[in-house]
Amino acid sequence: MGAGCSKLSLCWWPSNFKSNLHGSSDLENEKEALPAGFREYSLDQLRAATSGFCTDNIVSEHGEKAPNVVYRGKLDEDRFIAVKRFNRSAWPDPRQFLEEARAVGQLRSERLANLIGCCCEGNERLLVAEFMPNETLSRHLFHWENQHMKWAMRLRVALYLAQALDYCSSRGRALYHDLNAYRILFDQEGNPKLSSYGLMKNSRDGKSYSTNLAFTPPEYLRTGNTVLTDKVLELMYNGN
Repeated sequence: MGAGCSKLSLCWWPSNFKSNLHGSSDLENEKEALPAGFREYSLDQLRAATSGFCTDNIVSEHGEKAPNVVYRGKLDEDRFIAVKRFNRSAWPDPRQFLEEARAVGQLRSERLANLIGCCCEGNERLLVAEFMPNETLSRHLFHWENQHMKWAMRLRVALYLAQALDYCSSRGRALYHDLNAYRILFDQEGNPKLSSYGLMKNSRDGKSYSTNLAFTPPEYLRTGNTVLTDKVLELMYNGN
C-alpha cells in the first residue's frame, strides 16, 4: 500500500505484508434473468481460473452444517476472484441456489465484496465474488504478533460494517448469516468490506435456515422481517 494510502486508509499492517494472491434445459432458459453485472460461469471456466481447484489456492475452508471451500482464482490477466465451492449436499435444489445467487448478485456497494457470478452445473454449486487481497479482520485482530490494529481502523471497520448492513437491509436483505471477523475483508486499498457470501441463505434438503441466529435481530425472530435501526445495530454489536 505505502504511498498509495489515503489519510483515512491508516496503513496498519506490517511493511512486508504481501497480497496473496451444463445444467438442465429449464436452468438454461433462466440465464436471461440474471442481473446486470452478474453472470453464470461454467465449471470449466472456474476450474481453469483456480488451476483445477488447486489446494495452493485455498483461502479458507470451514462449515460443519454445509462445508465449503473458498479458492483464489484469476479470470483474466488482471482480474482476481474468490470462488466459494459448496459441499454437494449443501444446495440440493438448483433452482433455489440460482434464485438466491441472483438476488444477492443484484446488490452493488463499495462496502461489500460484491457477488459477481455463480455456477450451477450438475451437483456443483459455486459462487464467484470480488477477491479481497489483504486478509480478514480476524487475521489482523488475532494473528499479528508484533503490530496491533489501531483504534482508528477499528472504528473505521465498525462504521463501514454498519453502512454495509444498512445498505443490505434497504435492499431487502435484512438477515446476515453468521456475522463474524472472518466475514470482514480488506481490499487492495486497505478498506474493510463485508463478504457477500453471508447474504446467501444456506440450504439443505430444500429448506432454508440461518447458520447463526445469535446475529439475528430479535424482532426478526418474532415477525420474520426487520429494519436495521441504530438500536438494532447496537444490540447486534454488543452481542445481546
